[in-house]
Amino acid sequence: MAENLELQNFDWDAYENGDVTNTGKTKEELTAMYDNTLNAVKAGEVVKGIVKAINKREVIVSVGFKSDGVVPASEFRYNEDLKVGDEVEVYVETPEDKKGQLILSHKQAMAVQSWERVNEAMANDEIVKGYIKCKTKGGMIVDVLGTEAFLPGSQIDVKPIRDYDVFVGKTMEFKIVKINQEFRNVVVSHKALIEAELEAQKREIVSKLEKGQVLEGTVKNITSYGVFIDLGGVDGLIHITDLSWGRVNDPKTIVQLDQKINVVILDFDEEKKRIALGLKQLTPHPWDTLDPNLKVGDHIKGVVAVIADYGAFVEVAPGVEGLIHISEMSWSQHLRSANDYLKVGQEVEAVILTLDRDDRKMSLGLKQLKPDPWETIEDKYPVGSKHTARVRNFTNFGVFVELEEGVDGLIHISDLSWTKKIKHPNEFTQIGANIDVIVLEIDKENRRLSLGHKQLEDNPWEALEAKYPIDTIHDGTIVSISDKGAVVRIEEGVEGFCTARHLQTEDKAPVAVGQVLPFKILEFNRDAKRILLSHLRTWEAQKEEEAPKAKKAQKKEAAPVQAPMEKTTLGDLSALAQLKAEMDAEAKK
Repeated sequence: MAENLELQNFDWDAYENGDVTNTGKTKEELTAMYDNTLNAVKAGEVVKGIVKAINKREVIVSVGFKSDGVVPASEFRYNEDLKVGDEVEVYVETPEDKKGQLILSHKQAMAVQSWERVNEAMANDEIVKGYIKCKTKGGMIVDVLGTEAFLPGSQIDVKPIRDYDVFVGKTMEFKIVKINQEFRNVVVSHKALIEAELEAQKREIVSKLEKGQVLEGTVKNITSYGVFIDLGGVDGLIHITDLSWGRVNDPKTIVQLDQKINVVILDFDEEKKRIALGLKQLTPHPWDTLDPNLKVGDHIKGVVAVIADYGAFVEVAPGVEGLIHISEMSWSQHLRSANDYLKVGQEVEAVILTLDRDDRKMSLGLKQLKPDPWETIEDKYPVGSKHTARVRNFTNFGVFVELEEGVDGLIHISDLSWTKKIKHPNEFTQIGANIDVIVLEIDKENRRLSLGHKQLEDNPWEALEAKYPIDTIHDGTIVSISDKGAVVRIEEGVEGFCTARHLQTEDKAPVAVGQVLPFKILEFNRDAKRILLSHLRTWEAQKEEEAPKAKKAQKKEAAPVQAPMEKTTLGDLSALAQLKAEMDAEAKK
């Protein structure tokens, strides 16, 4: 107390002039006493101050510190009525810069207070007002309590917003829904404020709904699977199949956004608040208005709506479709896909095959527009008649050909050639090629024709039998070789078979395809069309013929020249015996 009185009576003018002799205090003590009279300020804190002076560039603010602070005048631009003596809040950026100046910021003080206020509002679930400043990607930028916040487009309203510009410059109420402290990001929502109110409104609306009830609604959203309708606070869905009795590929062809339409309630779930709506149900079913005079056998026109693996659906009237099964598209038996005959959007004429008004089903046919070729098959393709057919398919036992659409026939592999040995039909012809045929047999009931190709020529085996008698030898070309033997061509179109044993050559050398050798005819079977050959017999027979002659010549060369032999008598034999006895006696002596 005494110290304060002493300070009050202190001669500050003398002190400033350097005259401190009458104070009884040292200069350091007096400086310390002076510093104690000033407010202590720290960098980073927000304090209150008094405006001392204002100019175009700066606002001088006193915060009770030893020097006044400086604030850029631009930070008070929002406050055109600012005057000397007003109290303002400022943020201490630097208590003393290099020049000893106290640096303050009013804007920073507002930001610090604003951030604290934003966090407090979220903690208390408080509703705040905000000014929508501008549009940005995905939403809007809103000034809330002095802090910029993001308003997502989905949080502006409960219904989709397509034009954000109409909200720029407006002040609205918001709820702070998210704060990121690290990045100082704030997200607000206007939708959250009205959802609670709408929820109660929805419950009230759903509780009054009844199946079959007709209501007016507004098209809120259009998707690929249906249309969402706003029924005045609650949404319902018209599935794409309930938009029209006909097929709908794009709901936008039926309704437009914001269009007001009448809908009927088909079903609803009060707990999940899901409402199924219908539009087509407001009009009579097309089957009920179908021409009552239509009957089986009548011709009818329509447009191909859908093509499936098994056929095509043709819309003969909006909401009325008939099925053309793939088997009813052509008399041909080679039907693979309906796409080979029809295209979506194509207009076609068909014959009504069945008509069930109760089950609302109709089957149609295309092939019935043309006469069945099998009705007059004997007239057009009598047995013995010759024609040109197109190769359609192969089997191991023959060739399937098409004479015309719906008329097929089989050429058995044995009826392809009189002379050529054919293992598979693809050795003789190819798919898509034309081939001349003759009708051998007709099976009208089963729609089958037996055809032949070789019958177009005379049977050459009768002439060949005379040309190639048994045991005659002819040159042949080896066509193919297997373990069992070789196929040999003895003339163009005439082939025989030589077994592996009879294929042996004289010098034991192996044979090759394309090699020409002599062959002997061992067997000629005209009925079985079989010729058996042998190369072995050609050179074995020649050896057998040459062997006796060679043996006779060999004996003639080997016989010695001898004098005529005399006959031996009994007298000669006695003389020899006596001579031998005499020689033995002489040896004993």
